[in-house]
Amino acid sequence: MSAESQIVDTLGGRMHVRWDEGATATPRGQLVFFAEFLAATGVFGRWVSSWPPAYRSGNAPDKRDVLGTLMLGLLAGHRRYAHITALRGDAVAARALGMAKVVGEDALRRALERIDEAASAAWMRPSLTHSVHEALDRPWVLDIDASVKLLYGRQEGAQIGYNPNKPMRPSHVLHTFLVSNLRLVLDVQARSG
Repeated sequence: MSAESQIVDTLGGRMHVRWDEGATATPRGQLVFFAEFLAATGVFGRWVSSWPPAYRSGNAPDKRDVLGTLMLGLLAGHRRYAHITALRGDAVAARALGMAKVVGEDALRRALERIDEAASAAWMRPSLTHSVHEALDRPWVLDIDASVKLLYGRQEGAQIGYNPNKPMRPSHVLHTFLVSNLRLVLDVQARSG
C-alpha cells in the first residue's frame, strides 16, 4: 500500500482507502470512516437488533439492509423515499455497513409503515440516550428551539398555527431540545400548528 492508503475496519470487513487527487469525487467517500466508528462502538448493530418488526416471509429483506438503506439515505441528505433509487448501485457503501444490498424505496416505505409510533419511540429512545449519555456527566444547559415547518398539501397533523411570515398556512412546530454548548440534540417533538 502506498503512503496515501489507509486500512479501515468496517461492519462489512476491512476496506482499503486510497486517495486519488485527480479522480472525481463521490459524496459518500467519507462513509467508510463513519462505518469504522459504527463497527468500533457497536451502535449500528444494537440499533438493528432492537428494531421491533419481525419478518416472517422468506422474501422479506434483512433488517440490516432496510435500516442500512435508511441510514445511507439520511447520510446522503435524501429527504424523499424516491431518492433511495440513487443509492441502489453503490455496493461499496452497502458493504461498509455490512449490508447484502440496498433495498428499494417501496421495501423501505413498507418496512417503516409496519412500526407504530409508540413502538418506534421505545426503539429509538434507548439508542439516542446511549449515544449522548457520556456527554451528560458534565454541567450543561438545555436549550429549546421551536421552528415552524410549513406544510403543503394535506399532510397528517397539519393545522393553522402561528406563523408571522406565512399567516393562515398549515404547519408543524418542531420543538428541539439540545445541549447548547455542544449542539447535541437530545430530542425533537413535532406538534401540529
